[in-house]
Amino acid sequence: MIAKTPQAPYYAVIFTSLKNEKDDGYNETAIIMEELAKQQSGFLGLESARNQVGISVSYWISLEAIQKWKTNLDHIEAQQKGKSNWYKHYKVRIAKVERDYGI
Repeated sequence: MIAKTPQAPYYAVIFTSLKNEKDDGYNETAIIMEELAKQQSGFLGLESARNQVGISVSYWISLEAIQKWKTNLDHIEAQQKGKSNWYKHYKVRIAKVERDYGI
């Protein structure tokens, strides 16, 4: 599903990852993190796809909202599991969306 975002500007956090072979609760944690993110002040939406490379883009109203999400204790625990158990490699990019359009 395509996220319904407000009129720009707003921010996008782009998380790109390569998983290793371990699952070890990955899917369950991803679902929990999505639900938790939706509850965070400033969260606008999420788009995600996984084939060989996983790409998740979350949208936020401000850099402050992104920082609060980054320091959420449950999110920190999931990040640590990702580093130690699930990902071969990942990259986080934060971008300001200046405009958007579509049908």
